[in-house]
Amino acid sequence: MQRLLNIKPSGGVRLLVGLLPILLAALLYLGASAVSHIDGPRVSLTLSVGAMAQAMIDMARPDPATGRAPLLADTAISVCRIAGALAIATTLSLLMGLALGLLPFKRAAWGPLLRCLSAAPPIALLPILCVAFGLGEATEVALIVLGVTPFMIRDLAAHIAAIPEEQIVKAQTLGASTWQTATRIALPQALPKLVASLRASLGPAWVLLIATEALAADGGLGFRIFEAGRTMRMDVIIPYVVWISLLAAGADFVLARGSRRAFAWAHPVKAR
Repeated sequence: MQRLLNIKPSGGVRLLVGLLPILLAALLYLGASAVSHIDGPRVSLTLSVGAMAQAMIDMARPDPATGRAPLLADTAISVCRIAGALAIATTLSLLMGLALGLLPFKRAAWGPLLRCLSAAPPIALLPILCVAFGLGEATEVALIVLGVTPFMIRDLAAHIAAIPEEQIVKAQTLGASTWQTATRIALPQALPKLVASLRASLGPAWVLLIATEALAADGGLGFRIFEAGRTMRMDVIIPYVVWISLLAAGADFVLARGSRRAFAWAHPVKAR
């Protein structure tokens, strides 16, 4: 009798198994929506798909007052904010991670500060950032950078510090300088880990973005969700939440596929 842990689904079966929970959740939602609207439409967590679709069509149409479609404008604003913040966080993480991972003196000097920053709840810094930068783009970007960079730096530095010492010794024996060791030994091994850390930071980055847009912005997906919440527009809130989830999942997919293409050696064939 074959054990469950030895059953390896093929590509088609794996796709089907992965879709089943999604289809089940959709069917449960449709059933709950139908039951909740038997006595007529009302404010509910289980709105009809038609109502949400109509609301999203309306949000995708240009506003006569501004000439812009709210959904497209909100998406562009939020994507630009999170992309800019993650670009800054990734650059800082690469530079600091290399330095801390390779240089014990740097690790001893900056390690305690990074641990403190990692322990501090980022959202608690929002009032300070609002005072320092005002209610503008700088506040949203700064909060995301402060929220994810310490974790990315620590993750990358630990990965670099774990590089087998034999590689470092051999490089130095062949006359490699610190710069050459960093760029030719540590950097190639750091890049796949950097992409993995960036993927892990997508979720926290979106949480921080939505929080800042709700409290300190006049546009964006988070701003629109909380604005709709004031009037209990669930037909707007639910599709926006789904849209954010799709954007985050799409970014994760692109990063994962790009990492496998660029660093195939760091992604061995899965055993299962």
